[in-house]
Amino acid sequence: MKFNDRDELTKWTLVSKYLWLFLDYDGTLAEFAPTPDHIEPDPQIFQLLEELAASPRIRVTVLSGRRLEHIQRLLPASGVFLAGTYGVEMQTPKGRVIHRVEYGEIRPVLDEIEPQWADLIRERGGFYLEDKGWTLALHARFADSNEAEQVLTEGHQVLERVSPGSHFQIVEGYKFLEIAPRLANKGEAVAYLLERYPLQDMHLLYIGDDDRDEEAFPVIQAHGGVAIKVIQHSQTAPQTSANFCFESPKETLDWLRGLV
Repeated sequence: MKFNDRDELTKWTLVSKYLWLFLDYDGTLAEFAPTPDHIEPDPQIFQLLEELAASPRIRVTVLSGRRLEHIQRLLPASGVFLAGTYGVEMQTPKGRVIHRVEYGEIRPVLDEIEPQWADLIRERGGFYLEDKGWTLALHARFADSNEAEQVLTEGHQVLERVSPGSHFQIVEGYKFLEIAPRLANKGEAVAYLLERYPLQDMHLLYIGDDDRDEEAFPVIQAHGGVAIKVIQHSQTAPQTSANFCFESPKETLDWLRGLV
């Protein structure tokens, strides 16, 4: 299913009785922050999501790689599903918090890796070590490309020495390396929510900007839904299975305001 323009996409959303929106945050609803731990709520975004969620025919989920605590602070909106760390931790619209992985099984391995990764980037510019509690991520977006490649390769070597076990996964992206539980997967998170909170006569729509969002696209499409990719022009245009593309977070917000 492909769309020629935003108007066709909008018409598709109006056909069904209900619409379930799955939205990434950084790079999709908002421009990227200086660091992953930078938290600057945008009142326009959370007010827009509240207005969407207030509709009796729209259900809203924000599914982010950020930790849940950050998403709660960025989006103090009511009536919205919030999912952090790629869906490992969630909050229902009624405020119930769900942890899908046992923290005590995960953290000892990360505590072994963290100081070694910290040593790799000490006194190096353009790197950032993000500790999400449930995962660790090395960011090199602002580092020299050759140095980034060297550091991320050494980061892999640390993982090989620690040998974290089969219940972990190693995630790679553009100047990026992360170790996370296997359930830290946006496709798994979408499937989990669909199974536990089913709704009849519902269209599914997912909007995201990176490879972790691509994990969810096949799940959405297998249920007859639509996936939208927000293009990041700072990177080489990737292959995508999306049904449609937006050019920026601003275009995402403009289109969502149209739904309101």
